[in-house]
Amino acid sequence: GFIALHAGMAGGADVILIPEIRFRYDRVCNKIQERISRGTLFSIIAVAEGAQPVGEEQLFSIAGDAITAPRLGGIGQQVAYRINEMCNIETRVTVLGHLQRGGSPTAFDRWLATRYGAAAVRLAMQGRFGRMVAVQGMQMVDVSLEDALATIKQVDVNSDSVITARSIGVCFGEYSFRNASRIN
Repeated sequence: GFIALHAGMAGGADVILIPEIRFRYDRVCNKIQERISRGTLFSIIAVAEGAQPVGEEQLFSIAGDAITAPRLGGIGQQVAYRINEMCNIETRVTVLGHLQRGGSPTAFDRWLATRYGAAAVRLAMQGRFGRMVAVQGMQMVDVSLEDALATIKQVDVNSDSVITARSIGVCFGEYSFRNASRIN
């Protein structure tokens, strides 16, 4: 959910759907219809691949088997289809995929990549395998792969990022827009 949340906020999304908050299609449509009633004839929706509607399963583009891990995918198209169906409005889907990874690196990006690479080489030269390089604050550190993978990294739904998004009117699909009370 981190990429959808941050890209959605940076891109001015009206609705952001992330795996950490199950959403309801009627809440998403309420937000869109609310905007239309105010004269805004478009809405931007950022959808993370792992977003999941209440009462439905996550969508996978590849089911996976004994060798291949399942791959999330298709929820953006499903959201567009349901909005079109429920709101009777045209929807368009842009799957960023590799497009979002293809931008030109900034000077900071280049410097950070150099720091990561140099720290990884130092680890290898010391024979410290089974570890990964990370940034903590301003320092390059190494972390065991076991520790790095021990906890799934998820958006904290009570974080400042989510609170800020809600406070400026971003819909996560679980709120009533009339009275801004949480739907359980």
